[in-house]
Amino acid sequence: MKILVLNCGSSSVKYKLIDTSDNATLAEGGVEKIGLEDGFLKFKLADGSKQIKELGHIDHKQAVEAILDILTDPTYGCISSFKEIDAVGHRVVHGAEKFSKSVLITDEVIQQVKDCYDLAPLHNPANITGIEAITALMPDVPQVGVFDTAFHQTMPAKSYMYALPYKYYKEDALRRYGFHGTSHRYVSARAAEFLGIDINNCKMVTCHIGNGGSITAVLNGRSIDTSMGLTPTEGLMMGTRVGDVDPGALTYLMTKHNLSAADIQKIINKESGVAGVSEISSDMREIEAAVNAGNERAKLALDMYEQRILKYIGAYAAEMGGLDVIVFTGGVGENQTGVRENVCEPLSFLGVKLDKDLNSRTRGTETLISTPDSKVKVVVIPTDEELMIARDTEAIVNNKQL
Repeated sequence: MKILVLNCGSSSVKYKLIDTSDNATLAEGGVEKIGLEDGFLKFKLADGSKQIKELGHIDHKQAVEAILDILTDPTYGCISSFKEIDAVGHRVVHGAEKFSKSVLITDEVIQQVKDCYDLAPLHNPANITGIEAITALMPDVPQVGVFDTAFHQTMPAKSYMYALPYKYYKEDALRRYGFHGTSHRYVSARAAEFLGIDINNCKMVTCHIGNGGSITAVLNGRSIDTSMGLTPTEGLMMGTRVGDVDPGALTYLMTKHNLSAADIQKIINKESGVAGVSEISSDMREIEAAVNAGNERAKLALDMYEQRILKYIGAYAAEMGGLDVIVFTGGVGENQTGVRENVCEPLSFLGVKLDKDLNSRTRGTETLISTPDSKVKVVVIPTDEELMIARDTEAIVNNKQL
């Protein structure tokens, strides 16, 4: 099947056209700056080169239309008509407790996603806009919603509940949901396959580390705990997100500096993390360069970043009663060799032994980077959320059990 995967954000639409018969990516790209005067479509050609098409001021429906037009373009396209697209899979950020797996999009599902707007005000409305755009342009094509939160619905209550008055859970659905679920699900399954082990009898920690980051305890193939919470702000120190912080520190700042809730949201999401501490950049490549140049603030930021990852791995190993596999994925996890080494080295007490030479040469490829005698296997698995979405979409359209 040829499946179009869409990831609609508040001001962008990313896409991939995947042929599930051989998992080949036929086309990929994205529309950026939706709603602004200088919107554009960037797409990759078969030879790997990139092209940009200026679009001007457009909305989400026009962005999806531009994507469909480029897919069928006589010069740049890879299909002759929309009819070659068998289904569309949508990344949907928040499914709350309503969705524990991917589902066929129906009017009822759309309403349930809209009911989650309060939990993901920037993302879910954009996801719905993408669904509605496809409905308007290709009304007969089946659509599937794949939820970032679904994989984590197997967490027990002791992992997802906050120690706040219970009424806020009952009345406002306030709890930990977790994110990056599609990535954690993909890399955990792929790591088990790559290593030749049974995922249903395995204690694994998956580290999705990039500008945003989360870590998940995967016990026998199921998420039992994860670092992100009600929102993607909790957990690890990230590029610009604060991660775990004393809530009393936030109320202190609000009182002392007369800050509003919107001010605090901006601080913890856009001005904190690696960028906030270093005052240099949120990009780990620039941070590492600054560390090598002797910048002490950059070193502090990097030390804090790595310490948080280490802490979660250790905590989840304790929670699962041991550890068999550590998986690194995401932009940093796949490419920043120093971060991987600095995180793994202190874990020698668990029997982790990293092949430092192999690790230093591994970037963005599936590789076992632990030594043969390491009690815990450490592996790099590039994530492929779009392929996971395409596979779910194909299965649901064909009425197969997920």
